[in-house]
This record gives sequence, structure tokens and C-alpha cells, in this order.
Amino acid sequence: MKTKAIAMTLGCCLGAAAATAQNLGEDGGYCRSLSLAPADSSSAGGGAPADEAAQTAELARKLQNPVANLISVPIQNNWDFGIGPADAMRYTANVQPVIPVSLSEDWLLITRTILPVIYAESPVTGGRDAWGLGDTMQSFFFGPKAGVGGWTVAAGPVLLYPSASDPALGSGKWGAGPTAVVLRQQRGWTVGLLANHVWSYAGWGNNDVSTTLLQPFISYTTKTHTTFGVNTESTYDWEAREWTVPLNVSVSQLLKIGKLLVSFGIGARYYADKPSGGPDWGLRFTITFLFPK
Repeated sequence: MKTKAIAMTLGCCLGAAAATAQNLGEDGGYCRSLSLAPADSSSAGGGAPADEAAQTAELARKLQNPVANLISVPIQNNWDFGIGPADAMRYTANVQPVIPVSLSEDWLLITRTILPVIYAESPVTGGRDAWGLGDTMQSFFFGPKAGVGGWTVAAGPVLLYPSASDPALGSGKWGAGPTAVVLRQQRGWTVGLLANHVWSYAGWGNNDVSTTLLQPFISYTTKTHTTFGVNTESTYDWEAREWTVPLNVSVSQLLKIGKLLVSFGIGARYYADKPSGGPDWGLRFTITFLFPK
């Protein structure tokens, strides 16, 4: 039953996103042919194929920028293992649409939403498993389109919505705080830092929320649009005074499926620091649908 629930979650998320992507095709219909190849084309004579290759390379670069001017729908599937005395597993599918809005010739607004779908085994033997939605996090990044001195910079508010369908999967609190990102891209390399802090201000949960996220990241994208990345999504809980520090390594590939551009990524993580009973290690599989203008 546990395996079936996980498979249903993943299948529903991927199926819904794929249907959305297909419906947004140029002809308004479904892609009838399926071709799977690295999203790269070139021609010795130049022209349209060379232009397409340049555009694809630009999309591969933008994928490494969390506040790029690009509509995308990543679905990040996470499995964490070794939780609690029962050595439990937790599966989280983060549906993360990223939508840019041009405010003027110089300024851009990026909305980045994270809606988790969770299946959590009980961390103690004989306990109750939990399944459903988690709390939603939504960030609003304002920044100059041209960047500052070669750096991409953006900042704004982050909001926490108590959307969890089960008390075991969320805080039951409304929250808000600041968020910011700074990064630089050069010669295939992307180096940056994303950070935020959230305080709770209302809700029905028993525990207040005061958490800081620090996410430094570095990646390298090859000429065939394969990306190798390392990051840490470190959080500090100021109420419990505890760190959670997963070290993530990943590899992803940008592909063309029919008329769609899709990135597939796999990764693993080790928890260098964690609260008592936290996970030991985890796996990640990400599929990202791109909708270039």
C-alpha cells in the first residue's frame, strides 16, 4: 500500500504536468509524435538550426537561474530515508511553477511557488502514516533585468500558507518574511546564493515558525546541455535551535520531446547535520517543463 501511494502521487503529478505542457503547444493540441534527443542542433551553414541551438543553450543556462525570465514547471520528487526509530521513509513531490512578469523595460517580477505533496511513514513503530498536501511557500522576487555589475540580483517577500491537509504535514501557521537571491553566470558556470527567513504571525498550530534558509549553489553546464550541480539547502529552526543541512549533488539533461523542451535530473543527498530523528540520506528526481516565449 505504501509503494502504491507513492507511485500514485508521482504518476498524478507527472501526468498533470505533461497534460498541461501538451495543451500549451503551438497548435493547441497534443504532440502526436515523440522524439527523444539532446536539445541541441547545429549546422555548418548556419541559419535556423544554428539559431535554434543558440536558443537552446540559452534555455539551459536559464534553468540554473531560479529567477530567470522563463516560465517553467519543475516537479521535484524527493525520497528521504532513515527517519526516527522506525527508520521511516518520507516522499515529497514539490510542484514548483516559476512565472515571470515584466513590470517595465528595466524591471522584472518572478513568482516562485512550492506546493508539496507528501507521503510520510510514521517515524515510530506502530504510529500513523500521513498522506496529503503540505504547507505552500510562495516567493516574489523583484529585480533589474540587466542585473548589477554582471550579477543577477532580486529580492522581495516570501509567504507561508497553511495548506497542509493533515496536521502531521504542516505547521498550521501563516507566515511571511524577506527573500533574496544573487548569482553570476559565466562560461558555463553558475554560482549563487538564495536565502529567506519566515516568521509565523497567525494560525492554529501549537508551535511558532521562525526558520532561515541558506541555499548556496554551484553548477556547470556543458555544450550538450548536461548540467552538474552541488548545493546545500540548509535551514535553521530558531524555535528549536536546530540545523538541517542536506548536501545535494545532481546531474540533469535538457531534452526535446516532440515540440516540448524538458529537463530531467537525478541526484542524491547526505545530511551533514539534522535534528534528532531526522533523515540520514535521500534521493531526488526532477522533471522540468519549459515554456519559452
